[in-house]
Amino acid sequence: MLAYVLLAVNACLVLVNTGLCSVAICVAALIKLLLPTPALKAHATRLANGFMWLWATVNMRILHLSNPVKWDIQGVDDLNRQGWYLMISNHMSWTDIVVLCSVFKDRIPMPKFFLKQQLLYVPFIGMSCWALDMPFMRRYSREYLLRHPEKRGQDLATTRRSCTKFKNAPTTVVNYVEGTRFTPEKQRATRSSYRHLLPPKSGGIAYTLAAMGEQFEHIIDVTLAYPDNQAMPFKDMLMGRMQRIVVRVRVLPIDERVSGDYFNDKPYKRQFQKWLGDVWEHKDELLDDIYQ
Repeated sequence: MLAYVLLAVNACLVLVNTGLCSVAICVAALIKLLLPTPALKAHATRLANGFMWLWATVNMRILHLSNPVKWDIQGVDDLNRQGWYLMISNHMSWTDIVVLCSVFKDRIPMPKFFLKQQLLYVPFIGMSCWALDMPFMRRYSREYLLRHPEKRGQDLATTRRSCTKFKNAPTTVVNYVEGTRFTPEKQRATRSSYRHLLPPKSGGIAYTLAAMGEQFEHIIDVTLAYPDNQAMPFKDMLMGRMQRIVVRVRVLPIDERVSGDYFNDKPYKRQFQKWLGDVWEHKDELLDDIYQ
């Protein structure tokens, strides 16, 4: 009975925190919209980032009050709040967002997510993400480009333009390489060769590197695991049942293996896919060790 009371209380507290911080970020967005110069707009963005930091901090405090969590974190010692990072991670649950923000909010710049152009017009969400300088991108399908070849390359050029603001402010961009949350059903549907992961999708991370590769200093490879709460980690966390959270971090270099023209250079594309496959194989073996 207590677990369900905690579920209701924690869910309400998280929703209230999310709502209040979203409104505050939207107010920062309106201020930013009215400011006349890029320098002043940058101050409004920092204010919005502060509200995102507050959202992550309050969520962590709420969930810590009811969960006897043992944190097992390794590999974060060499990170820098003034760095530019591309973060890749496995994805199992909504808990991942809370965990990533909790672990990294004071170690690296607050994360940014690449978003679809359509989200810009969603009330509150679109304005909040715009205030946080999250880049909106419009990706054309292969079928659309066959019908409109003149559009080829425009999506990448637009994304690069939207990322120019990151040149003057340290930034972390997050990419969930699997493209969706892991479930045993999706694992079977994708015929995944990995024991604990879905196959990585190389196009999304290659797109991010093509748009911002020269700005990134390192790639942060994050492996998340909830060894005692694998089935429903988010619900278990809200119910006060989360036991242990494992976070393993590797800092990978930006080198010739991830620097090239993925979309027009087929040998490089194969090389990049092999690199990502190797990263994912290492992650799968690491998860196997954690769960055993």
